[in-house]
Amino acid sequence: MKSKKIITVIISAALCLGMLVGNNNFQTIAKAAEVNVNLIKNGNFDKNLDGWGSYTAYGGDGRISLKDGAINIQVDNCGTVSYGVQVYNDGFKMYKNGKYHLEFDVSSTTDRKIDYRIQRNGGDYRSYFGETIDISKDVKKVSQDFVMNDENDMSPRFAFNLGNVTGKNINPHSIKIDNVKLVLIDDTGVQYDEEKPEQKIVLNQVGYKPGDKKKVVFRAQSEDSKFRVVSAETKKVVYEGNINGNSYNEAAGETDRFGDFSSVTVPGKYTIETDGLGSSYEFTIGQDVYKNVFKDLVRFFYMQRCGQEIPKEFGGTWSHPACHTDLAKIYGSDKKIDVSGGWHDAGDYGRYVVATSKAVADLLSAYEDNKGAFGDDFNIPESGNGIPDVLDEVKYQLEWMLKMQEPLSGGVYHKVTCANFPGTVMPQEEKEELIVCPISTTATGDFAAVMAMGYQNFKDVDPSLAQKCLVAAEKAWAYLEKTPNAVVKNPDGIVTGEYGDSDDTDERYWAAAQLFKATGESKYDNAFTEMAKAKIQNGYDWALVGDYGNMAYLSAKDANQNVANNIRNNILNEAQKIVALDRNDGYNVPNGKDYSWGSNMGMNNNAVLLAQAYKLSPNPEYLEYAKEHINYCFGKNSLSKCFVSGYGSDSLKNPHHRPSIVQGKAIPGMIAGGPNKNLEDPIAKNLLEGKAPAKCYLDNSESYSTNEVDIYWNSPIVHAMAELNMD
Repeated sequence: MKSKKIITVIISAALCLGMLVGNNNFQTIAKAAEVNVNLIKNGNFDKNLDGWGSYTAYGGDGRISLKDGAINIQVDNCGTVSYGVQVYNDGFKMYKNGKYHLEFDVSSTTDRKIDYRIQRNGGDYRSYFGETIDISKDVKKVSQDFVMNDENDMSPRFAFNLGNVTGKNINPHSIKIDNVKLVLIDDTGVQYDEEKPEQKIVLNQVGYKPGDKKKVVFRAQSEDSKFRVVSAETKKVVYEGNINGNSYNEAAGETDRFGDFSSVTVPGKYTIETDGLGSSYEFTIGQDVYKNVFKDLVRFFYMQRCGQEIPKEFGGTWSHPACHTDLAKIYGSDKKIDVSGGWHDAGDYGRYVVATSKAVADLLSAYEDNKGAFGDDFNIPESGNGIPDVLDEVKYQLEWMLKMQEPLSGGVYHKVTCANFPGTVMPQEEKEELIVCPISTTATGDFAAVMAMGYQNFKDVDPSLAQKCLVAAEKAWAYLEKTPNAVVKNPDGIVTGEYGDSDDTDERYWAAAQLFKATGESKYDNAFTEMAKAKIQNGYDWALVGDYGNMAYLSAKDANQNVANNIRNNILNEAQKIVALDRNDGYNVPNGKDYSWGSNMGMNNNAVLLAQAYKLSPNPEYLEYAKEHINYCFGKNSLSKCFVSGYGSDSLKNPHHRPSIVQGKAIPGMIAGGPNKNLEDPIAKNLLEGKAPAKCYLDNSESYSTNEVDIYWNSPIVHAMAELNMD
């Protein structure tokens, strides 16, 4: 995947815009707090600004620096809200009934009012303690004691709001803050939450088809040498097996032992037990064990529809009226266009062409490779119309994407969002102005590829749409032919998902392959083969899309066989690398220590690649380990967590997803981003410091770097399951 820095940009503003909720069950909780110790990291600013951050929004403009052993904030514009300019510290915890002492020194080059707050870092952002104070050029020492009356908060924020506190702007000025202290002085009456015990027997919590390989991991030292498979209905032992191995799993920081119960094939519900480790979660063996979860993984795309009512009969708890239907302003102009429709990308309500292109490509590839997996009964409004529901869903997205193409040039706008991320609201409540961001060659390349796929998949289903797709794809390619690569960055004033990219070679590569497959025209073949001879591109990510081009070219009629053979060898080499890692990991997955943002996407992208490799060379290990990647997502991992909401005994319950947060319940069929060793949100930093990479995950809506959901994280698991007949 592309660098974490790129992805961090996507979500960074969320921290300050009210998109999180604090009332969640924490997977890891501090057992005790330090008393009479400064909880604020680097409150004296002796050497640097470590532990401190700044934020601007709604017209606010400011910057921080270290000056004379203090933090100096140059405020050039206060903006329109109190937090238009904000300085904050997030690295501490607060406990109910704890008595605290807070103090700091502050001064300003101009007389003004500021807010200081210790607050929830999300949801309603309510203040636990704070006030509005007057400051001037004379240093003011604030010193207060208070009692925390709210529930324990493992990731609060200490914020100085230096924006528009009074409703009036102020001329440019600077503010100095120093000697910041927050001390727990009395923890009498504090109740420290207990750490959740680990599940010691780990497997796929959804279950297995009868003929599948079935492996179990025992994650603790014990004297057990045998395990039992027990019928949940009869309580009788149906199989006894040996516990083998004893290997240290560095990525998970644990010792793993293993068992195999593949010989258990009779449909039913079961648990696995040992004398020393107790019982596993219940799981099912059955031919249709994945039927419901597969449907919900696909239905998630319907639940993300924008610009259309989601009625009660289809949306249930998460139903809502049509949203984001206003015309959107093209950035840098006064022109407005209709870009309604499409899917909300993730936990936010932005719509991004490069992100959605991966999602559409996965769904169409899954359909092409296993049409039998997709019926006309997925409970969406179009169900029963005689067209597979996955095509109905993709059609909705293609129609939106067509609106994102500039009609004269053929270039494609990068995204449409508001300037800032919204608060914790349902989609119809995001009312800020919609802004269409400038054309990018990465968006245009992805668009050309996806539209070519749309032409092929709809030419016999909806010829009119198919023809529109082909015309749009060719127009986009013409734009690429005359437009050089340009680095993609957010325009000034836009802080929503950047989906930045510095090289569009892989997007052009994919577009050329897909257009050649769709049309057979030599100009696309020539363009692709020239790029492939220079370098075979790889990747099933939104930022690295080369493997979509590879598979398109391999399935194209009259492909250059020398180029095709090189691509085959490249894919098989990649598959062998994955299998080599799988063999040496306790959970038979390839991540090792490399758990980063969206690691579950990488897990399922690798499953897709292995399934594709099997078609090129039927090595049974490719299928075995591809399925292990799905098993991982369904609970066979070092957290014993089913990362898909609504399924398994310990499933995703608190995703970083606004409709789920607002309604207090997760939409079923969403997959979390997964473990992220880089700890890129405050609650992850507070609660996961020192954890092994594979365990850097929190089922908490505040942990956006581990627990967000996204259409292009759902799409690869749908793609992989369809390829592997796990539907």
